Amino acid sequence: MHKIDWIFGYGSLIWDPGFRPVEIIRASLDGYRRSFCLRSIQHRGTSARPGLVLGLDHDPGASCTGLAMRIAAADHDEVLAYLRARELVTDAYCEAVLPLTLEDGRRVEALTYVMRRDHWQYAGNLPPEEQALAIAAAVGARGPNADYLFNTAEHLARIGLADPQLDHLADRVRKLLESRASKP
Repeated sequence: MHKIDWIFGYGSLIWDPGFRPVEIIRASLDGYRRSFCLRSIQHRGTSARPGLVLGLDHDPGASCTGLAMRIAAADHDEVLAYLRARELVTDAYCEAVLPLTLEDGRRVEALTYVMRRDHWQYAGNLPPEEQALAIAAAVGARGPNADYLFNTAEHLARIGLADPQLDHLADRVRKLLESRASKP
Protein backbone atom coordinates (compact mmCIF):
# COMPACT_ATOMS: atom_id res chain seq x y z
CA MET A 1 0.00 0.00 0.00
CA HIS A 2 1.33 3.44 -0.87
CA LYS A 3 1.69 5.93 1.94
CA ILE A 4 -1.66 7.44 2.84
CA ASP A 5 -1.80 10.75 4.69
CA TRP A 6 -5.46 10.63 5.72
CA ILE A 7 -7.54 8.33 7.95
CA PHE A 8 -11.37 8.49 7.93
CA GLY A 9 -13.10 8.12 11.29
CA TYR A 10 -16.84 7.55 11.45
CA GLY A 11 -17.25 5.86 14.88
CA SER A 12 -14.89 5.39 17.81
CA LEU A 13 -11.91 6.78 15.87
CA ILE A 14 -13.66 10.15 16.25
CA TRP A 15 -13.40 10.11 20.04
CA ASP A 16 -10.56 7.64 20.57
CA PRO A 17 -8.22 7.67 17.57
CA GLY A 18 -5.22 6.28 19.42
CA PHE A 19 -2.82 8.45 17.42
CA ARG A 20 -2.09 12.18 17.06
CA PRO A 21 -3.35 13.67 13.79
CA VAL A 22 -1.64 16.81 12.51
CA GLU A 23 -4.94 17.97 10.96
CA ILE A 24 -8.56 17.10 11.65
CA ILE A 25 -11.45 18.22 9.46
CA ARG A 26 -15.02 17.10 8.84
CA ALA A 27 -15.39 15.04 5.68
CA SER A 28 -17.94 13.02 3.76
CA LEU A 29 -17.67 9.65 2.05
CA ASP A 30 -20.21 8.83 -0.64
CA GLY A 31 -21.55 5.33 -1.19
CA TYR A 32 -21.45 4.23 2.46
CA ARG A 33 -23.49 4.67 5.60
CA ARG A 34 -22.57 4.49 9.27
CA SER A 35 -24.38 1.44 10.66
CA PHE A 36 -24.42 -0.78 13.73
CA CYS A 37 -23.69 -3.73 11.47
CA LEU A 38 -20.80 -5.51 13.19
CA ARG A 39 -21.29 -8.06 15.95
CA SER A 40 -18.57 -7.27 18.48
CA ILE A 41 -17.22 -10.37 20.20
CA GLN A 42 -14.12 -8.83 21.78
CA HIS A 43 -14.05 -5.08 22.35
CA ARG A 44 -17.75 -4.45 23.16
CA GLY A 45 -19.19 -7.92 23.58
CA THR A 46 -18.32 -11.60 23.80
CA SER A 47 -18.99 -14.69 21.74
CA ALA A 48 -21.73 -15.61 24.21
CA ARG A 49 -23.26 -12.12 24.20
CA PRO A 50 -22.17 -10.14 21.14
CA GLY A 51 -22.47 -6.40 21.12
CA LEU A 52 -22.84 -4.19 18.07
CA VAL A 53 -20.37 -1.62 16.82
CA LEU A 54 -20.34 0.69 13.85
CA GLY A 55 -19.13 -0.21 10.43
CA LEU A 56 -19.18 1.47 7.06
CA ASP A 57 -21.84 -0.43 5.18
CA HIS A 58 -21.89 -0.09 1.39
CA ASP A 59 -24.99 1.78 0.23
CA PRO A 60 -24.75 3.42 -3.22
CA GLY A 61 -27.24 6.19 -2.37
CA ALA A 62 -25.82 7.08 1.03
CA SER A 63 -23.16 9.41 2.36
CA CYS A 64 -21.36 9.18 5.69
CA THR A 65 -19.94 12.26 7.38
CA GLY A 66 -17.13 11.88 9.87
CA LEU A 67 -13.62 13.16 10.49
CA ALA A 68 -10.65 13.08 8.17
CA MET A 69 -7.44 12.93 10.18
CA ARG A 70 -4.14 13.66 8.50
CA ILE A 71 -1.11 11.90 9.93
CA ALA A 72 2.49 13.00 9.74
CA ALA A 73 4.52 11.12 7.14
CA ALA A 74 6.97 10.08 9.88
CA ASP A 75 4.11 8.41 11.79
CA HIS A 76 2.64 6.50 8.83
CA ASP A 77 4.00 3.02 9.52
CA GLU A 78 3.36 3.19 13.27
CA VAL A 79 -0.22 4.46 12.82
CA LEU A 80 -0.97 1.89 10.13
CA ALA A 81 0.30 -0.95 12.34
CA TYR A 82 -1.78 0.35 15.26
CA LEU A 83 -4.94 0.65 13.16
CA ARG A 84 -4.54 -2.81 11.68
CA ALA A 85 -4.11 -4.34 15.14
CA ARG A 86 -7.20 -2.47 16.35
CA GLU A 87 -9.53 -2.77 13.37
CA LEU A 88 -8.63 -6.09 11.75
CA VAL A 89 -8.89 -8.32 14.84
CA THR A 90 -11.38 -10.71 13.22
CA ASP A 91 -11.10 -9.61 9.57
CA ALA A 92 -14.72 -8.40 9.62
CA TYR A 93 -13.51 -5.12 8.13
CA CYS A 94 -11.49 -4.74 4.99
CA GLU A 95 -9.00 -1.97 4.64
CA ALA A 96 -9.88 0.46 1.85
CA VAL A 97 -8.54 3.70 0.44
CA LEU A 98 -11.54 5.78 -0.59
CA PRO A 99 -12.16 9.34 -1.83
CA LEU A 100 -13.34 11.90 0.73
CA THR A 101 -14.65 15.39 0.28
CA LEU A 102 -13.32 17.59 3.05
CA GLU A 103 -15.44 20.34 4.56
CA ASP A 104 -13.23 22.97 2.92
CA GLY A 105 -13.79 21.44 -0.55
CA ARG A 106 -10.53 19.52 -0.90
CA ARG A 107 -10.73 15.96 -2.22
CA VAL A 108 -8.37 13.42 -0.66
CA GLU A 109 -7.85 9.68 -0.55
CA ALA A 110 -8.22 8.25 2.95
CA LEU A 111 -7.66 4.92 4.63
CA THR A 112 -10.77 3.54 6.26
CA TYR A 113 -12.25 0.25 7.37
CA VAL A 114 -15.32 -1.06 5.54
CA MET A 115 -17.63 -3.83 6.72
CA ARG A 116 -17.37 -7.15 4.89
CA ARG A 117 -20.93 -8.27 4.23
CA ASP A 118 -19.75 -11.84 3.63
CA HIS A 119 -18.29 -12.09 7.14
CA TRP A 120 -20.20 -14.03 9.81
CA GLN A 121 -20.12 -10.99 12.12
CA TYR A 122 -22.10 -8.87 9.66
CA ALA A 123 -25.39 -7.82 11.23
CA GLY A 124 -26.72 -5.30 8.73
CA ASN A 125 -30.34 -4.21 8.78
CA LEU A 126 -31.16 -5.46 12.29
CA PRO A 127 -34.33 -3.76 13.52
CA PRO A 128 -33.61 -0.86 15.91
CA GLU A 129 -35.15 -2.68 18.88
CA GLU A 130 -32.84 -5.70 18.34
CA GLN A 131 -29.89 -3.33 18.12
CA ALA A 132 -30.91 -1.63 21.38
CA LEU A 133 -31.34 -4.94 23.23
CA ALA A 134 -27.94 -6.21 22.09
CA ILE A 135 -26.14 -2.96 22.92
CA ALA A 136 -27.78 -2.65 26.35
CA ALA A 137 -26.74 -6.19 27.33
CA ALA A 138 -23.21 -6.51 25.94
CA VAL A 139 -19.88 -5.88 27.68
CA GLY A 140 -16.47 -6.64 26.19
CA ALA A 141 -12.79 -6.11 26.89
CA ARG A 142 -13.09 -2.34 26.28
CA GLY A 143 -16.21 -1.98 28.42
CA PRO A 144 -19.97 -1.77 28.04
CA ASN A 145 -21.33 -1.63 24.51
CA ALA A 146 -23.68 1.14 25.65
CA ASP A 147 -20.69 3.39 26.47
CA TYR A 148 -19.46 3.00 22.90
CA LEU A 149 -22.84 4.12 21.56
CA PHE A 150 -23.18 7.01 24.03
CA ASN A 151 -19.63 8.27 23.36
CA THR A 152 -20.08 8.13 19.61
CA ALA A 153 -23.45 9.93 19.64
CA GLU A 154 -22.13 12.57 22.05
CA HIS A 155 -18.98 13.26 20.05
CA LEU A 156 -20.83 13.41 16.73
CA ALA A 157 -23.19 16.01 18.25
CA ARG A 158 -20.25 17.93 19.75
CA ILE A 159 -18.59 18.34 16.33
CA GLY A 160 -21.84 19.34 14.64
CA LEU A 161 -22.58 15.95 13.04
CA ALA A 162 -25.48 14.76 15.17
CA ASP A 163 -26.93 11.51 13.85
CA PRO A 164 -30.67 11.26 14.61
CA GLN A 165 -30.65 7.46 14.25
CA LEU A 166 -27.79 7.10 16.75
CA ASP A 167 -29.48 9.57 19.10
CA HIS A 168 -32.73 7.60 18.97
CA LEU A 169 -30.86 4.34 19.57
CA ALA A 170 -28.97 5.91 22.50
CA ASP A 171 -32.27 7.06 24.06
CA ARG A 172 -33.72 3.56 23.72
CA VAL A 173 -30.63 1.94 25.26
CA ARG A 174 -30.71 4.41 28.19
CA LYS A 175 -34.35 3.47 28.84
CA LEU A 176 -33.50 -0.23 28.76
CA LEU A 177 -30.61 0.29 31.19
CA GLU A 178 -32.75 2.44 33.52
CA SER A 179 -35.49 -0.18 33.46
CA ARG A 180 -33.02 -2.95 34.36
CA ALA A 181 -31.48 -0.84 37.13
CA SER A 182 -34.88 -0.13 38.73
CA LYS A 183 -35.83 -3.82 38.96
CA PRO A 184 -35.15 -5.41 42.36
